Amino acid sequence: MDIGLVLQTDPPARLLIDRMIRAERAGFSHGWTFDSCVLWQEPFVVYSRILAETERMTVGPMVTNPSTRTWEVTASTFATLNDMYGNRSVCGIGRGDSAMRVAGRRPATLARLSEAMYAIKELAEGRTAEVDGTEMRLPWVRAGASLPIWMGAYGPKALNLTGRQADGFILQLADPYLTEFMVKAVRSAAVEAGRDPESVTICVAAPAYVTADDSPEALAHAREQCRWFGGMVGNHVADLVSHYGEHSNLVPEALTDYIKDRQGYDYSHHGRAGNPDTAFVPDGIVDRFCLIGPAEVQRNRLAELRSLGVDQFAVYAMHDAIESTIDAYGTDVIPHL
Repeated sequence: MDIGLVLQTDPPARLLIDRMIRAERAGFSHGWTFDSCVLWQEPFVVYSRILAETERMTVGPMVTNPSTRTWEVTASTFATLNDMYGNRSVCGIGRGDSAMRVAGRRPATLARLSEAMYAIKELAEGRTAEVDGTEMRLPWVRAGASLPIWMGAYGPKALNLTGRQADGFILQLADPYLTEFMVKAVRSAAVEAGRDPESVTICVAAPAYVTADDSPEALAHAREQCRWFGGMVGNHVADLVSHYGEHSNLVPEALTDYIKDRQGYDYSHHGRAGNPDTAFVPDGIVDRFCLIGPAEVQRNRLAELRSLGVDQFAVYAMHDAIESTIDAYGTDVIPHL
């Protein structure tokens, strides 16, 4: 199982770069960032420095979207990074949540996301694609260029699209029951599309907070540092409920039950510890969606996720123990995987 690190591109960028270098030395394989250029700094500029100062790490957004950049720009940016540093990038992509909503725009439709994924991959790998009715190609892309497209998804239609088209699946929660449910949906869609279901890389992303022990005080502090994640996931769940209904049987009730007391969401606190809009998230959801506790507890959950077909666990490190979590994974988790 690979282990990735997910950070926000808060200034100073130098601190993020140093943390990614630290993570590679600890054995992390992937360096991910959020991509919402109003809330944080532009990630692709930072990726270039991360790649220049690491040797093996693969970088990418978790996740970009089809709307804030034109598709040929996104493809050219990835292709340039790969040309400079080898094929060490991955395009995580979704409909667009914070990047679109904070600018007063609606996320893309799944149909447009599908078109964008196809065009970005074709262009970044040197083939011809159609963008808004015009055929184009990046003539400077060299043979052997490769750009995996990993799609973030929760709902049934998005899971189906992931299985039919994407190279990888990003699931932003670490609950084993929901992971099993959604991985099966993606792989079933891949089979229906005539694809090898094992060819779809499975990435689970969630906060991990390694505590010194399992005392009530240590666990309570860790939960408060990670409670924001339930609110972020709640945004997507609220979209699913509004689209499919509260008891549609298309979305597991284990995913929808906890948002009943949700009152709204302020994106100025998006993805941050202490987010005041996440008070509705109960401790049980934090424990299910995140990895909280000593290293042994984390290893056990990771082993369970791996048994469900998860290829990578990406650590969301938006809390007060970023570097100690990187180090704890390097010494007490990654060697066991």
